[in-house]
Amino acid sequence: MNINELIEITEGTLLTEPIDCSKTIRGGCGADLMSDVLASIQPDAVLLTGLCNPQVVRTSQMSDVAAIVFVRGKTPPEETIQLANEECIPLITSPYGMFELSGRLFQAGLPSFERPISDN
Repeated sequence: MNINELIEITEGTLLTEPIDCSKTIRGGCGADLMSDVLASIQPDAVLLTGLCNPQVVRTSQMSDVAAIVFVRGKTPPEETIQLANEECIPLITSPYGMFELSGRLFQAGLPSFERPISDN
């Protein structure tokens, strides 16, 4: 799946500057705890989240996230958008919740890219 397909499936709006929309997204992950993202996400995944602060972009950059989709129509502050532009990470906002977006993307053939997290 590429960025254009992701935008179409999520009925999303691209918030960042135009980028290479042919970039491949290989899987997906939904999380609001950035510690869970760091511990479980695999590279080239799309991150579905309700958090809109710059830390989401910093965490995504460290985790090699391919794109970030903000759920429930959330729009991040300009600081977050500027950081994403600097890091070349596409930001998308979608009117749907995390549960529905996960289902839409899974139904479109995108697998889960979350590793199990041990409580130990």
